[in-house]
Amino acid sequence: MIKVGVIGYGYSAKTFHIPLIETSEYMELVAINSSQKELVREQHPNIAIFDTAQALITSGNLELIVITAPNNVHYSLAKLCLEHGINVVIEKPMVTTSVEAQELVDLAKEQGLLLSVFHNRRWDGDFLTVKKLLKNNQLGYVRYFESHYDRFRPIVRQRWREQAGKGSGIWFDLGSHLVDQAINIFGLPEALTARCLPLRANSQTTDYFHVQLHYENIEVVLHASSFSAAPNMRFRIEGTKGSFIKYGFDPQEEQLKKGISPKNSLYGVENEENYGRLYSEFSSTAIETEQGCYKQYYLEIAQAIKLGGCNPVNPADAVEVLKILELAEISSESGKKMMLSTGKNYDRLK
Repeated sequence: MIKVGVIGYGYSAKTFHIPLIETSEYMELVAINSSQKELVREQHPNIAIFDTAQALITSGNLELIVITAPNNVHYSLAKLCLEHGINVVIEKPMVTTSVEAQELVDLAKEQGLLLSVFHNRRWDGDFLTVKKLLKNNQLGYVRYFESHYDRFRPIVRQRWREQAGKGSGIWFDLGSHLVDQAINIFGLPEALTARCLPLRANSQTTDYFHVQLHYENIEVVLHASSFSAAPNMRFRIEGTKGSFIKYGFDPQEEQLKKGISPKNSLYGVENEENYGRLYSEFSSTAIETEQGCYKQYYLEIAQAIKLGGCNPVNPADAVEVLKILELAEISSESGKKMMLSTGKNYDRLK
């Protein structure tokens, strides 16, 4: 069993990481670092609780540490873990700058350790469905790809993600998922144009973004709003054979919040009314959503540590995500299109 420690006991730790780790037959959660000691003790009475992240890291009993602390401390904590010979999973975004991200990638390689980033939305059922449609060439050559993560949250809440600071805001939070999914399919764009704005009253950080990734013969749009009270479109994809439109969010997050185990046969299964539709010139067909599977991430992490298997999220991918996050902010501030140095990765869809 891989002995695991978790740094942080906020939303992502309680909703995603801890339930998924406890579900794994190859991992044992043995330690948590949190300032909420009484709450942790009440909910996890048999787990060691550490007052500081450094105390947990230097305890000498861990093979894997999962970092779910605020984004601005990811770099220092991950570096300390790697320097102490411990494998690391970092909640997205990996860190707050691509330079820091590359430093961690290099350090992990030097130490011969696993470094991974929790880009769990690769295992969303709707994204798996999109990848299947593209693999089966049901849309032909894709020419337009639109990905949304809209919500109705018009009031600023008192959370670190909504406070001013490097790496805060919806673009680094939700945008990192959409960027990761886009480059997972299409590779890196040739250029981008972005608007990342604070639109809510008293907002201190980005709560809206509209980012265009420019490829040769493909246009990708990534969008999120905090004012969307209507049914939310998740994907719109247009190709030479037809179009695919999907509404609604992957159910796994809500299921985990309700305490539904990832081992439950209905976990990750979407309701039929949320199926996307595939449109041709003369007809449309409901497309059953693939079953989502966040637990696959930690299964592959265990295989990578114990068997030398592939890292489910190569940290080099997370570096590229951060480069796009950074360039989008520059584009938004300057009002200019930003160019990237890249090959013609769009060929992978042909």
